[in-house]
Amino acid sequence: MHEAVRKEAIASVTEETAAEVPEQRGAPRLRLLIRSAKLVSSEGEYLCVVRDASEGGVSVRLFHPLPAEVPLTLELQNGDRYPLLRVWEEDGKAGFRFENPADLERIVESPSRFAKRAVRVNLNLPCVVRFGEREVYAKLCNLSQQGGRIVTAERLSLVQRIRIEADGLPELAAKVRWRRGETYGLSFENNLQFEELARIAFDVQRNQGPRD
Repeated sequence: MHEAVRKEAIASVTEETAAEVPEQRGAPRLRLLIRSAKLVSSEGEYLCVVRDASEGGVSVRLFHPLPAEVPLTLELQNGDRYPLLRVWEEDGKAGFRFENPADLERIVESPSRFAKRAVRVNLNLPCVVRFGEREVYAKLCNLSQQGGRIVTAERLSLVQRIRIEADGLPELAAKVRWRRGETYGLSFENNLQFEELARIAFDVQRNQGPRD
């Protein structure tokens, strides 16, 4: 069954890319991946799922439309980045060519010093931190399915339970896991679904406007 799904996926990608990118019909290898990643641009960071890759490019699953005519870079979980050239986008899917030659084996193996590190979306979002009867102001710097990072002048304790509130976010219950100066790492009591996180990040960044 797995092999049938793999062949179907490869056939689908071949059909999608052949009409749009005839120069890549001779690409020697195509690898099914199904791996979370993000597309980085001057307007924000957008979560996606890499469906497959070849030496020539990748196809991805999307959870919202991408900004038009904006250069995009694929960033994998290990931090590797690949500038892309957009080829097609439709119905929650998109295909890209690599702007520069890419090492397919490195993409597949994705070596990293971080064990199973979740994809993080970098933000610059004002938020309120509540604990007990108190509330303090902070800035949410990044967000993943399992947690996030905030900066606040308030001294928080390790393992302290807090709640995060911000425009565009559901209320997030979390624990403080680490502290470096005014920066705190958080783990959520209830993980976000990947698609939910993708849509939240998209809406928050769209409301904030282009980055400087």
